[in-house]
Amino acid sequence: MSIVYKTRTQLVVETLREKILSGEIKAGQPLRQAALANELSVSRIPIREALLQLEGEGLVAFEPHKGATATELNAHQVDELFELRAMLEADLLASSLLHISDETLQQAAKVLKQLDEALGKENAVNTWSELNSNYHNCLYSAARRPQTQDLVNTLNKNADRYIRMHLLWAGGMSKAGTEHNELLILCQERNIDKAVGLLKQHILGSRDEIKAFLNEREAIISS
Repeated sequence: MSIVYKTRTQLVVETLREKILSGEIKAGQPLRQAALANELSVSRIPIREALLQLEGEGLVAFEPHKGATATELNAHQVDELFELRAMLEADLLASSLLHISDETLQQAAKVLKQLDEALGKENAVNTWSELNSNYHNCLYSAARRPQTQDLVNTLNKNADRYIRMHLLWAGGMSKAGTEHNELLILCQERNIDKAVGLLKQHILGSRDEIKAFLNEREAIISS
């Protein structure tokens, strides 16, 4: 049996993450590095590194003149963000598959391979989140709809913390991997109807799992 060694930063990340998700640290609450270092009996260096990692997960935000604060996690926002994504990304994919080249699909397959290889590596969620966006954007790239793509990119930035949450805590990585492979096959076959249907299922399924996680979290906080 191997012993898993965790750095001070990893331990601080896990502690602060649990406090934010459990509601012990409230949305908007300042995260003072000196106070946290004293509370957790570490120097400020792992605190600062942990806060930066939690910013990448969408649980912490850095604001001018205020420093780091815990972000708000809102189930109602998830509905609107993911339903808009499903509508616009389905439109992009349908348009793209009318023109997409074999070379572009080969590029999507390469990104998909990188996605699979990213699983289990250190800082996997950050790498995976970026590659996930690259994979989808590759499939949409032949749509010739730059304004729609800009809107999708903005929605994805707003949804990123929820996407990361899904990857980390709702089993999203393993499920998404299977659906990504199925989506690529349908795109290679130029089966527009089934590809669009699977994409909508992929996005709205994530919405439902994220909402379930947030509602369960809210119930624990309220009890």
